[in-house]
Amino acid sequence: MIKMYVGNISYNTTEEELKELFSECGEIESLKIIKDQFTDRSKGFGFIEMVNDEDAKKAIATLNGKNFMGKSLTVAEARPQQKRQGFNKRSSGYGGYGESGGTGRGWR
Repeated sequence: MIKMYVGNISYNTTEEELKELFSECGEIESLKIIKDQFTDRSKGFGFIEMVNDEDAKKAIATLNGKNFMGKSLTVAEARPQQKRQGFNKRSSGYGGYGESGGTGRGWR
């Protein structure tokens, strides 16, 4: 099964509308538009898996560059996710309350 990356999706596009477009190329196994976890607003990209690899290749060939809802879609085979650096590392080089940080008594 080939997982496809779909980029440059209009922020107003629903998963149902995208499913309708891609189903013209074959049966869809899964489809997900990525959304911001705080605002629930589309980030403008998503991932789709087709049941059949040939259908996925057809979708890439047919839909990459296609104008959909006013935007030119980017459709390509998804790359494996890379491991992210942790955000809780202490070596950011920013901030802190060391010897020279903060405000002293009486300082205004």
